[in-house]
Amino acid sequence: MSEVTPSLWCMTRVVYYTATTFDGFIADPFDSLGWLFAVPDAAEAEAGIASFMDRIGVLVEGSTTYEWVVRHDQLLDHPEKWAQFYADRPTFVFTSRERTAVPGADIRFRSGSVADAWPQILEAAGDKDVWVVGGGELAGQFADAGLLDEIVLSVAPVALGSGRSLLPRRLESDRLTLTAVRRVGQFAELTYSVDNSRR
Repeated sequence: MSEVTPSLWCMTRVVYYTATTFDGFIADPFDSLGWLFAVPDAAEAEAGIASFMDRIGVLVEGSTTYEWVVRHDQLLDHPEKWAQFYADRPTFVFTSRERTAVPGADIRFRSGSVADAWPQILEAAGDKDVWVVGGGELAGQFADAGLLDEIVLSVAPVALGSGRSLLPRRLESDRLTLTAVRRVGQFAELTYSVDNSRR
């Protein structure tokens, strides 16, 4: 297991911020987030992302998440939509094969471990935080490397029964501390700090 020394962390925090069904899935078996946008008041919950983005310097996501966003928002035909949301923040996309970048966007494709890419991610973040957009396996790799500091879950009143797991790792309660709870429309937003000293 690759590890990163704490001296490299500085003040930058890595946050896995995502929406999930209450049975623990972030996407259906076809990698769709259609279930999320069907939830009443989903727009209200999404509006809260703007204040969250103020603390974010760089985004990190897996290739499945990236491809879904590109396809769903037709970003190759409308690249201006990327800038409206992500602005000029760099985005690292972890992938095992060649992908097409959104024109004009600062997208950096990487393969290999998150620990190996961490110095580059940290430099790109500056004095701000890193947002792990998804998916769950990538968030799990950050946890494996001792880099995941916070998990923010917007829990939707939806059960899918199967799909892409929220976090396919075993994290015991001694590593997670509930630090905030709030209601946002039909969503329950739960914030947990992650104790990396107990890995």
